[in-house]
Amino acid sequence: MGSSGYAVLGEGLRKRYGDTEALAGFDLAVPEGTVCGLLGPNGAGKTTAVRILTTLLRPDGGRAEVAGFDVVRQAAQARRRFGLIGQHAALDEVLSGRQNLVMFGRLYHLSVARARRRADELLERFGLADTGSKPVGRYSGGMRRRLDLAAGLILSPPVLFLDEPTTGLDPRGRNEVWTAVGSLVAEGATVLLTTQYLEEADQLAGKICVIDSGRVIAEGSPGELRSAIGGDRIDVVLRTAGELPAAAAIVARVAGTEAETDRDTRRISAPVRDRVAALTEIVRALDDAGITPEDVVLRRPTLDEVFLRLIGHRSEHAEPGQEVQA
Repeated sequence: MGSSGYAVLGEGLRKRYGDTEALAGFDLAVPEGTVCGLLGPNGAGKTTAVRILTTLLRPDGGRAEVAGFDVVRQAAQARRRFGLIGQHAALDEVLSGRQNLVMFGRLYHLSVARARRRADELLERFGLADTGSKPVGRYSGGMRRRLDLAAGLILSPPVLFLDEPTTGLDPRGRNEVWTAVGSLVAEGATVLLTTQYLEEADQLAGKICVIDSGRVIAEGSPGELRSAIGGDRIDVVLRTAGELPAAAAIVARVAGTEAETDRDTRRISAPVRDRVAALTEIVRALDDAGITPEDVVLRRPTLDEVFLRLIGHRSEHAEPGQEVQA
């Protein structure tokens, strides 16, 4: 791996398509043996960044390394040290799972015997040994995705790029893939994950980078990003929507900030600094006002709230080139 201790490194990456600047000084540093989640709205630059990091696209500016090798000057060396799993499984549905893996092994120039041994090792590792002789066309979505992961590990690369690996899978299939990814990281692999599921990033990633307009606008652990938008939150759910204005005024007064209301769910939400004191004061004030809530909950912000707050704040207030720090 690289002498810097980072398995994936990007510095000031820029890429333009005509008048559109897809990357505008993109920076990324992923420590070895970790999972980094790359999140952003459609068109933020995630796909362009991954294509540059995986040597499929040359940057217009900046530099990047994977496993210590420059992705432009040492592209061939870099390619031998990472696996790339795209959004769609690159499998032959007529062939069996084992035949698919043997085929990939041969494409990587392994001998027939070595390709067969590696296929058997990977089928066992991903819990597919019992179904390895079945045609892939009969696999479930989760099984196909696990087999696709196995195909990307034929050469045991130290770095793995996963581009929305669970898109279209049901909850069971997603959990199967999450378990497989977790086992890879436990064995020392480094994973860069792009996903549209914030729950997935929360489940897998120790570090999350939020990208918008071609550059990282916030980064940190899921907990650090939650803290960046206000720490704890209190939710009050009312029995009737008619009590929302009065209850929202109470919550806002105690929280010291404007409360968010959702009439459809009869929910009021606001960030609070002293969670216990705020909870006690809100419950007492509601009781004094004759308002009996259906539920009162203290919680941490969800990653969805973090994401929407960061992206919304930037799109509404940030000047071009200005970053939101977290």
